[in-house]
Amino acid sequence: MAYLDHYRRCDAHDLTRFRPLAVDGVRVGWVRLDLIDHLGRFPEIFRITDAGVALAPDITGFDARTSAFDHVVGRLAEAGVVPHPRGERYAVTTGWGQPAQFSVDRAHVPVFGVRAYGVHVNGLVRTRNGIALWIGRRATDRPIASGKLDNMVAGGMPIGIGLFENLLKEAKEEADLPAELAGRAQAVGALGYRMEVADGLRDDVLFLYDLELPADFVPHNTDGEVEAFALMPLDDVCRRVRDSDDFKFNVALVLIDFMIRHGAITADDPDYLTLVGGRWRLEI
Repeated sequence: MAYLDHYRRCDAHDLTRFRPLAVDGVRVGWVRLDLIDHLGRFPEIFRITDAGVALAPDITGFDARTSAFDHVVGRLAEAGVVPHPRGERYAVTTGWGQPAQFSVDRAHVPVFGVRAYGVHVNGLVRTRNGIALWIGRRATDRPIASGKLDNMVAGGMPIGIGLFENLLKEAKEEADLPAELAGRAQAVGALGYRMEVADGLRDDVLFLYDLELPADFVPHNTDGEVEAFALMPLDDVCRRVRDSDDFKFNVALVLIDFMIRHGAITADDPDYLTLVGGRWRLEI
């Protein structure tokens, strides 16, 4: 296995199996061909052509659009076509910083291939032996990547909350980080990936932060999403990312980015230029 394998996995998709989903003539997502047949049962909501799927032009405004999508996914969930709702709402926009056109339940973000955003925080400690990272192990009841290793803090962006506000919230829930300490996190960039999954397409952008922590701080999970934390030397993190599938798929990308920035992956790696050039593509 190699670092590049993680990028290849998160970039595995075939858009010929999808059609654009548009609102007011602007693409907001991707719908897989096998779902389009089911959406055809709702001609009052969707206009389906060879070019793609469009929301009916007479359905306007945030509330009406949200209600229309909720009606469709409710019927499809009852029929076992799409997952049941998880109770957390995500905004559907035409781009970062743009107003929400409508919202969908988190479970249906990949169903419609809409872009989702998240925050990932690398919790680092400088020891006498070099950098170490706080690594969490996801609880075994998590619906995605159960039992896999994870960043100290990571979470998606629900609607109605700012980016840094979400970071503080996730830091408190996942690692019991006080706001004063979590607020020291430094923004270090973003990465994106497009990955075909069982329910559709993940089109994700992750905002990345580094947070240097005092040696005496120990994270504690408060929301049940993390089973345990371990302080892992950076060399061990590198080895496990490079040689195993121990980490959640997108967390591997975040950690590779961290390794490049902190000099743990160098030009001695034969894939270095590809890794650096790809860190990782953001298609706006």
